[in-house]
Amino acid sequence: MTTTEEQRDFEVLITAAEAYPRLEQEFLSARSEIVAGFRLFDPWTTLRSKEAQAQGTDWFDLIVHTLNRGVKIQLVITDFDPVVRMDMHYYAWRCLRGLIAAGEASTHPQNLNVRVAMHPARLGMLPRTALWWRSVKEIKAQIDRITGQDDVTVQSLLETAPDIRKLTKKEGDTLKARIFPPPALVPVTHHQKLAVFDSARLYIGGLDLNDRRYDTPKHQRDSEETWHDVQVLVTGDVAVEARTHLLQMDDGFNGRTPYRPKKLLRTMSAKRRFALPYMSPRPIISEIADAHRTAIAQSEDLIYFETQFLRDEDLARALAARATEQQALTMIIMLPAAPEDIAFTDTWGPDAAFGEHLQAKCIDIIHDAFAERVFIGSPVQPRTHVTDGRDTHFNAPIIYLHAKVSIFDDHTGILSSANLNGRSLNWDTEAGVQTETATEVAQLRQRCFDHWLGDAAAPEFYDLKQAYEAWAVLAARNAQKAPEDRQGFVVPYRVGPGKEDAQFLPGVPVEMA
Repeated sequence: MTTTEEQRDFEVLITAAEAYPRLEQEFLSARSEIVAGFRLFDPWTTLRSKEAQAQGTDWFDLIVHTLNRGVKIQLVITDFDPVVRMDMHYYAWRCLRGLIAAGEASTHPQNLNVRVAMHPARLGMLPRTALWWRSVKEIKAQIDRITGQDDVTVQSLLETAPDIRKLTKKEGDTLKARIFPPPALVPVTHHQKLAVFDSARLYIGGLDLNDRRYDTPKHQRDSEETWHDVQVLVTGDVAVEARTHLLQMDDGFNGRTPYRPKKLLRTMSAKRRFALPYMSPRPIISEIADAHRTAIAQSEDLIYFETQFLRDEDLARALAARATEQQALTMIIMLPAAPEDIAFTDTWGPDAAFGEHLQAKCIDIIHDAFAERVFIGSPVQPRTHVTDGRDTHFNAPIIYLHAKVSIFDDHTGILSSANLNGRSLNWDTEAGVQTETATEVAQLRQRCFDHWLGDAAAPEFYDLKQAYEAWAVLAARNAQKAPEDRQGFVVPYRVGPGKEDAQFLPGVPVEMA
């Protein structure tokens, strides 16, 4: 954090109900250039603001309108491993084709530069061979799953997603998995979500663009449709750095000297020159993890996390070490009551169970060090709904938490696309920003706390020395009440169900989960 209060805009956006209209406004007001990178960017996403709806019904129409105004758009969206994420590989290419069609429908198609990008790292031949038969079985299962959908045919699958052709062969009207050669596997993904407007304004955080991710701060949708996320819109030098990062990031992935910003925080990895025995890429940039470790070492009163995953043992041990050094240090952690795949699907497997193992281990490390000085909570809806699955928590539907916010006392706030797991902190492509003033830290904390606590929160809920206890008491009280009578969304997190679903996978890098 700088010692002076710099004048820059720093706008916190809670859920897509706030973020999507703001992103639409930036597309509408951009004068010359938009440079962006998202994991998901669906041109059929519904427009939400009245100003954008004046141009059409979905983002296809907004892209056309923006190009018609003469604005150049350069966009990279993530491509996915077609072996284990064939559905997402197909989805990425469908989105690409939709965006290209939007360009062709505009009066300035030359102003659109859009591509899908798959990380160049691959599993080495030894692990690839060891997983050969399992990969073939997975391709078969993915084909059956995707072609079982109403709007997907074998022909559309082959025409839309090019890498599927390399993995399959067509026999009559069906697709079969190729037995040879052993399929290549991609261990890394581009997970960043950011857009830069006229080299001046940066939209960044944990939120991609599609209708699945739309939710409001009241979280009144069905549980499996809830989605809590946080973005910020910030001006200043970091916007220029983010633009340069997007334009030059391929250098780092392919082994050339990566761009080094001063303010933008990232995780990046590169393909290995000699990958034969490896399941992992070569980590090259860990700015988000480094910023967390620095802020932890400086914290004295309260650390606040809201994160989709808490699975990085190195981070957990850094927290534990600081808790031992600083006996007054407290923590508040907000986690989803269950991972999305475990809560809402019946198809989760060993990878999800391995993630639960890692998270339970990290929570145990933190609990052992902080003892009664840590509160871990989960958000639930204020209505009764009881099931046998993990989509229910304390007799209420869970709210799916996807945000990535870390706040340390009143000196540092970090908002990014990175979860607190080994994958996000070491492997995947991630991007984020750090607060520069105490005012920005206070704004970020106020917005996040207000969202979870509701209107009736007293001053002690925000006090750095009293907050963790106030939150813990509130959550315990909420757990004893009917969901409709609770204050805010917070109840205690239960580590027990995660431990019951947990499974250790020997030999698998922890960054895989």
